[in-house]
Amino acid sequence: MFANYLIGLREGLEAALVVGILLSYIKRLDRPGLASRIWIGVGIAIAISLGLGAILTFGTYGLSFGAKEAIGGGLSIIATGFVTWMVFWMLRTSQNMRGTLHGEIDRAVAASAWSLVIVAFFAVGREGIETALFIWAAVQSVGSNSLPLVGAALGIATAVVLGYVIYRGMVKVNLAKFFAWSGAFLIVLAAGVLSYGIHDLQEGGILPGLHDLAFDVSSVIPPDSWYGTLLKGTVNFSPATTWLELTVWLLYFVPTMFFFLRTVRRNSRARAVARSSAPEKVAA
Repeated sequence: MFANYLIGLREGLEAALVVGILLSYIKRLDRPGLASRIWIGVGIAIAISLGLGAILTFGTYGLSFGAKEAIGGGLSIIATGFVTWMVFWMLRTSQNMRGTLHGEIDRAVAASAWSLVIVAFFAVGREGIETALFIWAAVQSVGSNSLPLVGAALGIATAVVLGYVIYRGMVKVNLAKFFAWSGAFLIVLAAGVLSYGIHDLQEGGILPGLHDLAFDVSSVIPPDSWYGTLLKGTVNFSPATTWLELTVWLLYFVPTMFFFLRTVRRNSRARAVARSSAPEKVAA
């Protein structure tokens, strides 16, 4: 539940920040009438994201076991790719997200006021589609259809509230640290989802090695115990892991986390240099 709460919180906060930046800039342009078009784009993005979630949830009913495992494994791999791209994209664009979105609004308004619908749709829809896909993959791996969804809903609700208070200037959050810490944890989650996707493909007979176990600690960490459930729900740990699952997990996690942490350190140094080189304000 906590893992899905974090997914909902992070993705929801990204979307909330984007909407807040768009609305603030429209207000600064003294064009309040354009706000409705931003909300239209947001509404379309939410509807498509919910529709995708419904298709993923109900679209596999009636399929054979092998087909379900193949679809589940394939979508888990796709979800891992989306989340990995999102984590690094946020590290790169968070340095100047406001300027990027302001430029998109300027171009949209110059072309057509209704282009703002497209800007808002793509800005929010990207987060919504990633959230639907990744949460679906996480729910499938846990094997529950209730608590993970509740956690994700609570995370999104928290993000909406937090985004509103940030927009109103009521609270300030160190977003660089938030996205760095949450990004690192999402990489751990993505590695688990990827490993489970490989397991699905093995169960579906698409990949070999289903019974070739690297380790089996089920006697120490029973899958149905509270701590086994906790490890499964947070980092997708499987007490019985095949060699192929373990190999794929390591091949993804080690280099991805290395490049992520290196990027975080570079961004931190760049911010420190920018602060030190900024001219000091002299009191009159």
